[in-house]
Amino acid sequence: MSVLDKAPPARRTPAAAREPRVTDEHGRRVRGWELALRYVLLLAVLALTIGPFLWQLSTSLKGPTEDIYSSPPTFLPGDPTLHNYARVADTIPVWDYALNSLKVATANVVTNCAGAALAGYALARLRYRGRRAATLAFILAMLVPVEGIIIAQFTSMRDLGLNNTLIGVVLPGCIGAMNVLLMRNAFLNLPYEIEEAAFVDGANVWQRFLRIALPSVKGTLAVVAIFAFMGAWDDFLWPLIVLSDPSRFTLTIGLNYLHGTFANDERLVAAGTIIAVAPLIVLFACLQRYFFRGVGEGAVKG
Repeated sequence: MSVLDKAPPARRTPAAAREPRVTDEHGRRVRGWELALRYVLLLAVLALTIGPFLWQLSTSLKGPTEDIYSSPPTFLPGDPTLHNYARVADTIPVWDYALNSLKVATANVVTNCAGAALAGYALARLRYRGRRAATLAFILAMLVPVEGIIIAQFTSMRDLGLNNTLIGVVLPGCIGAMNVLLMRNAFLNLPYEIEEAAFVDGANVWQRFLRIALPSVKGTLAVVAIFAFMGAWDDFLWPLIVLSDPSRFTLTIGLNYLHGTFANDERLVAAGTIIAVAPLIVLFACLQRYFFRGVGEGAVKG
């Protein structure tokens, strides 16, 4: 008998074992029907969230000869054109309104990032009487609806002489309670031993805040910046109440003049909507790598 005859027969790997396995985050195998169900749900959520935006984009690119109310509706424009965007600029001073919104949103981002970071660090790291009461006050502030205090805000701006000014638009939302709590949680996740080592080396509170704590929560700062920009850019009710001069209108108020009793062109409305949404997309694209770090970024890695 030869050596080849003495060698044991090679084990055949079953076909099921050779197939690539799909596992979840815990290493458990995901069955085929479960994976298909997940993709179906994801596609359904994608259609509900992105579908209206894509429909508005398609409507804004359709020419005057195309029927936007056809049945069944046509998603892709037959003859795409950018003439609707030029018509928006001819109908209303859209770029002046956009500049006013940009001023308000930028100021809101700066004040929220600075104020929420300072307040969140004080709530998370400093030791003083009434710290828990202050935290509870911020939590309760989130439970108060804006409509319940908007009259008090308006009378306050009027008494301060800030009515019909962009400062009056910015001031009530310059520091959001939710943003303060987000920064507080981010600072709480930082190991306290790092700051103790800096304190032993002679660093004061401001040095520990600016050089150690703040650079470690860039992701949460990006979240605060995005939320603050979106809140100020999309706000309609408060600017409508506090502003009366058309030259100071924000973009959300100005776009309201694209449709009325005697004129209602959905193509213009769709083009104005895309103009209003574009800065939000650009901002998120610039800050997305920081945004997805979340509020749990304070943990030590390594």
